[in-house]
Amino acid sequence: MKNKVILITGGTSGIGRATALAFGRTGAHVVVTGRDEARLQETAQELARLNISYRTVRADVGVQADAQRAVEETVAAFGRLDVLINNAGISMRALFRDADLEVIERLMQTNFFGTVYTTKFALPHITKAKGSIVGISSIAGYRGLPGRTGYSASKFAMHGFLEALRTELLPQGVHVLLACPGFTASNIRNTALAADGSQQGESPRDEQKMMSSEEVAGYLVDAVQHRRRDLVLTSQGKLTVFLNKWLPGLTDKLVLNHFRKEEPDFTL
Repeated sequence: MKNKVILITGGTSGIGRATALAFGRTGAHVVVTGRDEARLQETAQELARLNISYRTVRADVGVQADAQRAVEETVAAFGRLDVLINNAGISMRALFRDADLEVIERLMQTNFFGTVYTTKFALPHITKAKGSIVGISSIAGYRGLPGRTGYSASKFAMHGFLEALRTELLPQGVHVLLACPGFTASNIRNTALAADGSQQGESPRDEQKMMSSEEVAGYLVDAVQHRRRDLVLTSQGKLTVFLNKWLPGLTDKLVLNHFRKEEPDFTL
């Protein structure tokens, strides 16, 4: 990936930051976007410490103008764009009956439309480079999860969009990757929105059993280098996708039982 230009949305924490560092170590030029200026500065300091060529862009990719500016600043700085990593995302942990509709709309704006906007503006540059478009999705994009109705909807939308786009771009030689990290020790769960839109805080799940953001980033770099179509991580994630495809009725019951065990604070 030496001298390739990588744009990572939501690149200031968790999987996004780890991915920026991982690509940077391969010799790539890295551009990260984020909404929080302090986290952008922290990420910049870490990239600089490792002598990685980088730029940071303060942007909310759920806003069309910000998404366009992120792409334009990337190309202005490095003259090209080879890989777009659509990582910016918000999680949500709430039963649908309790959820404010405005919170679900907020999720869709960032998780789905943020991907659509940034991909739209990046597409001419990615096509010219015969590069890669990556969607950082979730097992919730393969299998709807209880307590994650809004999040699942946003990731299913991302899947449909990128799958259709992949087919459209086959003649142009553009690579499209859907990456599903599974349960990862990442701050996206700690910042997940509750039913009213407030942050939930500490996750009830045991992070010691989860894959680290750094491990996920390593798999992502490899998947982009080898132009893989799909990336589903963790044994639990792979099993969930497999069972949901072939034994959907059984999977309904297994997912419900797992939900009741892992998240006892919810009453169905």
